[in-house]
Amino acid sequence: MSVTAAQGFTAAGVRAGIKASGNHDLALVRNDGPRKVASGVFTSNRFQAAPVVWSIDALADGSLDAVVLNSGGANACTGADGLADARAMAETTASALGTTAQQIAVCSTGLIGVRLPMDAVRGGIAEAAAALSSEGGADAAVAIMTTDTVSKQASTTSESGWTVGGMAKGAGMLAPALATMLVVITTDADLTPAEADTALRAATRLTFDRTDSDGCMSTNDTVLLLSNGASGVAPDLEEFTHALTGVCASLARQLLADAEGASHDIAVTVVNAVTEDEALDVARCVTRSNLFKTAIFGNDPNWGRVLASAGTSKATFDPDQVSVSFNGVTVFDTGALGEDRSLVDLTPREVRVEIDLAAGPASATVWTNDLTYDYVKENAEYSS
Repeated sequence: MSVTAAQGFTAAGVRAGIKASGNHDLALVRNDGPRKVASGVFTSNRFQAAPVVWSIDALADGSLDAVVLNSGGANACTGADGLADARAMAETTASALGTTAQQIAVCSTGLIGVRLPMDAVRGGIAEAAAALSSEGGADAAVAIMTTDTVSKQASTTSESGWTVGGMAKGAGMLAPALATMLVVITTDADLTPAEADTALRAATRLTFDRTDSDGCMSTNDTVLLLSNGASGVAPDLEEFTHALTGVCASLARQLLADAEGASHDIAVTVVNAVTEDEALDVARCVTRSNLFKTAIFGNDPNWGRVLASAGTSKATFDPDQVSVSFNGVTVFDTGALGEDRSLVDLTPREVRVEIDLAAGPASATVWTNDLTYDYVKENAEYSS
């Protein structure tokens, strides 16, 4: 079920003393081989955290031995000193594992603009390296949590015997590209670096890139895929990508379900658009609307807010042909009033909104959540 579900991976999660709470705050995931293939996708935020800068460089050759991750501090916007700290994390990990720093990816999460307590970090890395185990995935998933209320893990095994497993953290600042999240995915399938990169980018495009909780993009977003070939099976790339997408989709839904203060998970699907990009544009316009999100919080099928947001997109459509449904009830039908909105039940956690543009063959779905009092309270008090 975890990041160690695949053969040949070990992990650990420890209390290094980075967090004032004393909770788990440092994790280590190691690829024991035989191959050390790796790929990564990172935030497109121009303020990239030091660990992101380091990890992009470390992945240049398509290979990693391990990933070290900490919560309790993002090491973002910390200048040259922060980059030196990220390097030190890699060097300390490499020394403990008998490899080189260039073979170590670094991930950090927490408050922006705060230096990490490096003595605690170094001690935690040594402790985690000594604790590495094929049973350590659950502890590693806990150690990367920040405002998360639960850890996030997923895995799947193919009929031909290879496995994909992963862990994620994230509960707010979820917005494309990616989300405020750290994700490590492992597989014992035998992949080339090019195959790993192709599959990961295809999977993230349809999952994490379409998870939009609050329209806020992090400085630290990282998704890593490690492959070691321990199963001895070189999979069909299409089959592998499908399985990887399934694991990413599960983790993305878990992130959304744990979104700060949320009471609804909302799928906004746009159908019959001219192109997929135009369908995505409309879906993003709606899922970024605070008015729409607060209406769902109030169990109000306010289709006017859907139309007003969709109308700000650049998509091609005739407003007189558009229809909108909430949980299967068509409340706006081809440019006019539809079924009675009182027929819509928005009390379940999951809400599905469909917008039919009647303009073409393409479709896209973006997942979001409602905007609640608790979200405002948690984020108002986050650093105080």
